[in-house]
Amino acid sequence: MPMSDSFRSSLLPILPAIVRHFGSPGHIYYGPGIRETGKQIIRAFGHAPGGYRQFFAVKACPNPQVLRIMLELGFGFDCSSIAELRLVRSIGAKPIDIMFTANNTGPLEYAEALAYGGCILNLDDISFIPDVPEMPELICFRWNQGPERLGNSIIGNPVDQKYGVPTQHIIETYRQAIHRGAKRFGLHVMACSNCLEDNYFVETVRGLLAIAKRLKQELGIELEFINMGGGVGIPYRPEDKPVDLNWVGNQISDVFREFHQAQGYAPKLLTEFGRLFAPNGVLLLTVINIMQKYKKFVGVDAACTATMMRPAVYYPNGGYHDIVVYNADGRPQELVNVVGPVCENCDQFARDRLLPQLYRGDRLLVQDTLAHCNAMASNYNGHLKPQELMLDNDSVRRIREAQTYDDYISGLDCDPCLLETV
Repeated sequence: MPMSDSFRSSLLPILPAIVRHFGSPGHIYYGPGIRETGKQIIRAFGHAPGGYRQFFAVKACPNPQVLRIMLELGFGFDCSSIAELRLVRSIGAKPIDIMFTANNTGPLEYAEALAYGGCILNLDDISFIPDVPEMPELICFRWNQGPERLGNSIIGNPVDQKYGVPTQHIIETYRQAIHRGAKRFGLHVMACSNCLEDNYFVETVRGLLAIAKRLKQELGIELEFINMGGGVGIPYRPEDKPVDLNWVGNQISDVFREFHQAQGYAPKLLTEFGRLFAPNGVLLLTVINIMQKYKKFVGVDAACTATMMRPAVYYPNGGYHDIVVYNADGRPQELVNVVGPVCENCDQFARDRLLPQLYRGDRLLVQDTLAHCNAMASNYNGHLKPQELMLDNDSVRRIREAQTYDDYISGLDCDPCLLETV
């Protein structure tokens, strides 16, 4: 989706100075926009009858400077690895601020999750219950809705997903947790990704509360919270319509009120939005080659695979990111493919895209790159990840250095730890 007017008016006048000072390429994030997106989320969902809290999906943008803004907004963090746990703890996240979703989890992950006062542990399967070294008082389980719901092309059909406890196991799962000493409970689901259907999220909450009703009837459990996950999409394409967050929030609050009237209580609502923050980032690229083959190819100074994997991974059904050409008003438009230098044909930022006529030295701004872009990048073919910059408080600062060759070969000069086999 297009940059906000505020982001555009703050960035474009100083873009030449940014290039002179920091060079190209690089991701540029917009602090005021991150805060405003967070406030929009609170306005939309903050009136849930049982209370509300957002847990930022750390996988979307694991940069401490971005995470600190989330903490300032009062948000917690959705983590699913040791590195993510350590990262959020390093900026001051407390146990109640961290939701750790255990997906195919081993002993080291459990040890880290339960250290330093622990976290909200969210288990992915009934078979995980005996593996938890010490069952915390508060435990959550991720539910897989199975054939009751459809996923989408990104996350797949729930029946085919590796995530979550199937419906037929859900009561027994909580029963076993009680036997291991758990006393307080949550319920989590994540059935879709980048979904633009408003009512999908309302129905997701209805499904969660239906399970909550069963848990109270069959086990006497009153859930402390339900976590509807993330999955709210953004309009990457110009023709896409954004999700009406205020409508969704109001409808969900009505569903909670109905549940409260029938069941005598209302659990807290949690969310795990990450992608909603994507419009507060752009990727700065510079044109270095113009190549006329069977099509016109525009080569830029970074690899798609090393900066933002989405166009490479999700094409042709997804991965679209709009591109703004800096200072190109009035130029004729032409169809081009914008490509990087990797020896794979998937290394393309845009295919058959109508853009203003391009020349060497032009600056391109790829839109919607704060979330699921640099975080997904790869060093395949020896290409290095770019710097990250933050535009905030009338200044621009580097918040992650570009990778170097030394970073790339880190770990190769190692103890061989030889095992003799003869």
